[in-house]
Amino acid sequence: MFDPIVAFFQRVFTAIGRGIGLVVAWLLWPFIAVGNWYRQRSWIIKGPIGIVLIGLILFYGYFIWQTQAWTNFNEDYVDRYKLAERKVPAGSPMSGPGTTSTGQATTGGANTLAGVAAQPQESTPEALAAVQLPAGTVCQTSAIVDVTADLIDFNVNENAWISSMLLYKLGFFGLDWDDTPWLDNKASFQRGVNQAIRRTSVELVDSLGRMRGTSGINNALQSARGNMQFDEETWYFGINPFGPKTPTPSFYRAAMKDLRSFNTTLSKCEAIFDGRSDNLVEFLDRVANDLGNTSAILRERSENHNGGWFDTRADDRFWFAYGQLYGYYGILSAAGADFDNVVAQRGLLPIWTETIKQLRAALRIQPWIISNGEEAGWIMPTHLATMGFYTLRVRSNIVEMRDILAR
Repeated sequence: MFDPIVAFFQRVFTAIGRGIGLVVAWLLWPFIAVGNWYRQRSWIIKGPIGIVLIGLILFYGYFIWQTQAWTNFNEDYVDRYKLAERKVPAGSPMSGPGTTSTGQATTGGANTLAGVAAQPQESTPEALAAVQLPAGTVCQTSAIVDVTADLIDFNVNENAWISSMLLYKLGFFGLDWDDTPWLDNKASFQRGVNQAIRRTSVELVDSLGRMRGTSGINNALQSARGNMQFDEETWYFGINPFGPKTPTPSFYRAAMKDLRSFNTTLSKCEAIFDGRSDNLVEFLDRVANDLGNTSAILRERSENHNGGWFDTRADDRFWFAYGQLYGYYGILSAAGADFDNVVAQRGLLPIWTETIKQLRAALRIQPWIISNGEEAGWIMPTHLATMGFYTLRVRSNIVEMRDILAR
């Protein structure tokens, strides 16, 4: 009774198996043909070709490994800075003659850079020139600068900078890796981190590392900003203009050294970190605008390209936003330490703490495959909308903190 049904399914599965076999044979035929041709050649021909093939295998193997291995990636990387143990804001005297054991200036040592910064009406070139710190005084370094420099180190030293690697630039048979579902997540993540670094380097030059209108731009910070603006895709050789070039990672490494140089100078009380509330307002405003732009990119992709698991650009948007939040998680945590006096005096601690918690919560979203499904869908999730939600939550809190400071 069931024999015809069983025979039918046997024929169906036999046909499917034969079809799969034909497809596999068709895919493998070029390799089999090349292999047969190669075996029939003499060693004079086989040798050079074999060396080239081994070189290509190693070359691609190294590239694939670098795109998949995220060295020293740590969602809790902020913990190692022990920001809660910092006793004084950035740029303030921490130890030495004229300070107490807690880093507070005594009456005799009140004439410090931090003292001038705290009194805008005295922040004139003459007042700055008159600053005399006792020999041996040590000032607090900037946590923002420390974190920013370490993020550069993480991007280009602890990991290979993917965007400027030759095989990444060549793409997948001429197709940009960003247009494929493979090997581009780390590159997008690094570019997101780099966006946070670039934004911060600009603010360090324009406001945080100088007294606006009364002091010159710090040369180390200016150099760091210039180096961080270099494009993200330059290899050792280029076509436009034609000729050898300095690759992107070299410029970023130079920026890292410049930032560390600034902090060394700051620790000697020979540089300025202007930790006023108006500077924090401006910094938060720029970060909010940066996150707002990313939120708009996520929204546009989520609303207009609902390809689910088959949207090959969704992973680029997701990991860029993730990298940006990863960078700002450290930078804003550091800002809370550098502007500790402002945060405490203006009652920002509860909302600041909540913002940092939201940033950390966003970093828990690490799906294996990024899906850009319908928001009301039930089969394919919508990871872009989820990341956009966290981005907007963080931005909303930053805007609220900015408004409180601006009152």
